[in-house]
Amino acid sequence: MYLSQLKRGGVIWREAEIAYRVNDAESSYALAQEAITAGLDMRSVIKRHGLGEMVDLRALAADGRLDCPVRHPDPAHMFLTGTGLTHLGSASARDAMHTSENSEGLTDSMKMFRMGVEGGKPGPGETGVQPEWFYKGTGAVAVAPGDALVSPDFALDGSEEPEIAGLYLIGPDGTPFRLGFALANEFSDHVTERINYLYLAHSKLRPAAFGPEILVGELPQDIRGRSRILRNNEVIWEKPFLSGEENMSHTISNLEYHHFKYGLFREPGDLHVHMFGTATLSFADDVRVEQGDTLEIEAPQMGLPLRNPVSRAELHIPEVQPL
Repeated sequence: MYLSQLKRGGVIWREAEIAYRVNDAESSYALAQEAITAGLDMRSVIKRHGLGEMVDLRALAADGRLDCPVRHPDPAHMFLTGTGLTHLGSASARDAMHTSENSEGLTDSMKMFRMGVEGGKPGPGETGVQPEWFYKGTGAVAVAPGDALVSPDFALDGSEEPEIAGLYLIGPDGTPFRLGFALANEFSDHVTERINYLYLAHSKLRPAAFGPEILVGELPQDIRGRSRILRNNEVIWEKPFLSGEENMSHTISNLEYHHFKYGLFREPGDLHVHMFGTATLSFADDVRVEQGDTLEIEAPQMGLPLRNPVSRAELHIPEVQPL
């Protein structure tokens, strides 16, 4: 079962290739709030609303009419975050970025990766090792499928990271409720990150796209997708990517625990988009994304492909004014 939503309001429910509007549903966020209040799951809430007209979801996506599959009505109460070095094989690209000819022993990236391999899948009643964690921004940086991922004027790079994201709404008592999962493009500045690992936080303060659909239910154990870069409508780079717990050094529950263990992230009504990392980067293959390129992430188990063009913001020099 998949959920998506329209930019001008309205929720779409899809199962197999048939998609319908959900009656009297303005947003996925409102449906999730209703589900929490009523003590129901998303499927039951949609059944209670009923289904309306049939729609051509692929045509809606091609026309740029689909929004992120969930948003908070107040962007300041929506948080985009993620974890890194969580996938088997994810350490090689990161390790290469942070290894110099004079390095001795293991880099911090490789140490963190090994910690995950050894302790990222705890047994019942145990707490696993915490992953690398990063912050991307509020709902202000959430980009709809089809819209441009805009690098700031000072960026040294802007390239894709194909990931799976968990989508969560915090209930009245601080309980995180998971709506489901979605494809995500965790757009980052890898040149800035490569200068010094301490610039990682800077490199992540970029927009991110997710969707077009929410997979409602549990995440498949083995997800197989493809990440592509198109230039002038031709594929210039393409590579498979793997996700799901069979291909990860951490369990989803361990990653969720280490995010929501902070009370800051359990404020009632807040919405969280938490990305689970990747092992596939075009940057690691010495490919450089250019303005006008289109980034495409596809994994059939996760719904329709996520496509976004890339652009760059105009020069802006902020001036601080004393009061």
